[in-house]
Amino acid sequence: MDKKALVLEGGGMRGVYTAGVLDLFLEKDIDMKYCIGVSAGATQTVSYLSKQYKRNYRVNIDYIRDKRYLSFRNLMKTGSIFGMDMLFDIIPNKLDPFDYKEFKEHDATLVVGVTNCETGRPEYYNLNDLDNGFDALRATISLPLVAPIVEYEGKKLLDGGITDPIPIKKSIEDGNEKHVIVLTQHKGYTKGKNKALSFIRRKYKRFPKLIEALEKRHEVYNETLELLDELEKEGKCFIIRPSEPLNIGRLERNTEKLNNAYEQGYDDAKNLYNKLMEFLGE
Repeated sequence: MDKKALVLEGGGMRGVYTAGVLDLFLEKDIDMKYCIGVSAGATQTVSYLSKQYKRNYRVNIDYIRDKRYLSFRNLMKTGSIFGMDMLFDIIPNKLDPFDYKEFKEHDATLVVGVTNCETGRPEYYNLNDLDNGFDALRATISLPLVAPIVEYEGKKLLDGGITDPIPIKKSIEDGNEKHVIVLTQHKGYTKGKNKALSFIRRKYKRFPKLIEALEKRHEVYNETLELLDELEKEGKCFIIRPSEPLNIGRLERNTEKLNNAYEQGYDDAKNLYNKLMEFLGE
């Protein structure tokens, strides 16, 4: 039997598109046993595996205007524009409880990609038990310049999207043969060179390999898109991506735009459902 994987791109608040896709998956009982994601793609997958329908919607949209969630006040106070205590303690433990039991009992593998600041290389963690904390998830959503480096297992880590923005190669390396890819950019999009490189070189001068990775980030991203095109032609991957540009930023706080992105993700997945089932052989 073909080994099947769900591969998820990040994109900050564009991840609400992925939330819509995954809610359609929950509705249709599409249960992927291997999931790999970076940045927002990883965090969206957690509620998918705990089978909490529309929890991603609530977490990403209902609290977005709360300054504890996303604000420059957070950046000034903690060094992170996203409120990590809000995301990893207050919301999952108090405001919108996360089902740790269901997540732990799910028989899927969740792989989270991060970037090692000292080596400038991607690293991956199997995150099948959250009882010991969310440090790998904290790291994968820690965006350069607007979040501090996360120290985890003796390593200094940042956003997984820096070095492996769409972790298809890792999925292949792990033995998967069919890949369902969820992207947060429309077809035809290509990434340009980072416009903040001068700030990046100053801020991360102690981490030359990280700077090098950030300088090449657009090249890695665009090369990965070319690989996906080839795999799609070979029938090895099925791509779900925005049918229209989302027109929202990584730090978007406009609830109407975010809601529209969620609905677009749901609708795009719904429209592709029959073709997806054919691809999966179900």
